[in-house]
Amino acid sequence: MNRPEDFDATSPSLTVVFCALLRRDLRLYARHRGVWLNPLLFALMVILLLVLGIGPEPSLLRDSAAGIIWVVALLGMMLSLELLFRSDFDDGSLEQLLLCGDSLYLAVSGKILAHWLITGVPMMLASPLFCLLLDLPQSVVPALALSLLLGSGSLSFLGAIAAALTVSLRGGGLLLALLILPLYIPVIIFGSQFIDSVIHGGPTLATLSMLLGLLLAAASLAPLAVIGGMRISVEN
Repeated sequence: MNRPEDFDATSPSLTVVFCALLRRDLRLYARHRGVWLNPLLFALMVILLLVLGIGPEPSLLRDSAAGIIWVVALLGMMLSLELLFRSDFDDGSLEQLLLCGDSLYLAVSGKILAHWLITGVPMMLASPLFCLLLDLPQSVVPALALSLLLGSGSLSFLGAIAAALTVSLRGGGLLLALLILPLYIPVIIFGSQFIDSVIHGGPTLATLSMLLGLLLAAASLAPLAVIGGMRISVEN
């Protein structure tokens, strides 16, 4: 068994594995535009329907904007989580991935990073549209984009844990949602508080720091849980 000190993150072989998995998954996602387009369209349609339901009152929209944006972002990203490891499981490459040894941690991180980039970045770029639909000032756009970028990263890394545990189950979307929603609660709370503070001119440093801390914690610890979930799914 390899000792912890034998793991060298600067080893060229580990870097090659990470970059190869990242490029491979980005190419696959680029060929299947629904993976990144469906969550974005879903978020925009839900916001539009909520705006029509709430009514055109500007103050009411601003008061509800933070919660609306984060809930639809969460639900939108969940649409693609079930596919995170599905193709690898179906073609048997997930079993081969588990044989990577020391590079497995970086390989899994590369796959999750690809999902984050392909789903979180479109959400971030849609920030001006979200502000327009919810009657928010354009001065809020940079803060909203930053929070969505950080928060979507946490959502991808945490969601990958449930995706790994349910990848062997057909129609496991409901179970995935039940597993993942409790993990998402801190991200939703601090993300909503940050946007609400920006809209109403309150302090933002504490909530922004929490979003960044959640992302760093999820990015460093979630791949370990994902590896365990993948092994459970493959063995069963």
